[in-house]
Amino acid sequence: MLIGVPAETVAGETRVAVTPETAKKLVAQGHVVRVQAGAGLHASATDAAYEAAGAQITDAAGALGADLVLKVRSPQASELPLMKAGATLVGMLNPFDAEGLRALAAAGLTGFALEAAPRTTRAQSMDVLSSQANIAGYKAVMLAANAYPRFFPMLMTAAGTVKAARVVILGVGVAGLQAIATAKRLGAVIEASDVRPSVKEQIESLGGKFIDVPYETPEEKEAAEGVGGYAKPMPPSWLQRQAAEVAKRVAMADVVISTALIPGRAAPTLITEEMVKSMKPGSVIVDIAAGKGPANADGSVGGNCPLTEADKTVVKHGVTIIGETNLPALVAADASALYARNVLDFLKLVLPKDAAAVQVPLDDDIVVACLMTQAGEVKRK
Repeated sequence: MLIGVPAETVAGETRVAVTPETAKKLVAQGHVVRVQAGAGLHASATDAAYEAAGAQITDAAGALGADLVLKVRSPQASELPLMKAGATLVGMLNPFDAEGLRALAAAGLTGFALEAAPRTTRAQSMDVLSSQANIAGYKAVMLAANAYPRFFPMLMTAAGTVKAARVVILGVGVAGLQAIATAKRLGAVIEASDVRPSVKEQIESLGGKFIDVPYETPEEKEAAEGVGGYAKPMPPSWLQRQAAEVAKRVAMADVVISTALIPGRAAPTLITEEMVKSMKPGSVIVDIAAGKGPANADGSVGGNCPLTEADKTVVKHGVTIIGETNLPALVAADASALYARNVLDFLKLVLPKDAAAVQVPLDDDIVVACLMTQAGEVKRK
């Protein structure tokens, strides 16, 4: 089968959907792999490396015009005319972008959005959200350490003792856990908060302290358990108590990393302007939810903090707020390597060995969950 790997055209996107490692495996399965010239350069994958793996180097039209197109992000409007009706597209297509999915359906594409894969054991190896969130959690701490004007670890020197940085992590999913682990390696003292009680043990196993907010009603406890591995919106009564508890910790923190996202909804506000004002000068906030928060009064969109500005680093009330919206792209080589392996594992479900065309087994829960468009229709309702 003819497989195309175009270069990503979204601003700031440095990842590539197929690496020389996975290209070699696809070629070994009998497929023809065409990679757009320069597609992997930002991810440290040269055209020569792809050719050595058995892939062909082509232009944008050659990659986008394949029977199966593997991408990181959904194609832009300028790319869709280069894709042929009946082709299959696999990538992070944003299942909640109704307009984008309609455009893919209108182009006659069979589209699979890998972010929609269920959180099940069988789907773990193709869970792009987890593989990329892991990198985001790591990079968030590295950016914070770079912007923070003091040391992370405690140091005992001839000139006196330097205190360890106090780091608060808000939201302990995959990104939050990696942030805890990375900050711990750098010697920080860590506290973390999440709506799910089940993460307490995970936080403590990584050397952090859980900010505990007890549940007072059955409704609060039920919401805290979440659905399918994701958090559910919590009742206002609990959120008020959590906000008060978190506010105390944020005021004492040197670094705050917020990672709270709810699929298909605006990210919750966890760090208010008042909380930012209470922080020490020189403190740092890294808002992984930048650009995904509720709209502010002036129409701008923050993240877990309303003062966050997407893709900018700003200083507000003496606090540095980093609003990088695509942290995995800052670690392009490893982000691409992990993503490409996720893609390869997903292809085993729709492109069995020696298959001449993509198959859509509707009895497979992973395939059905990821199927967004087919035969001119948007399948996700």
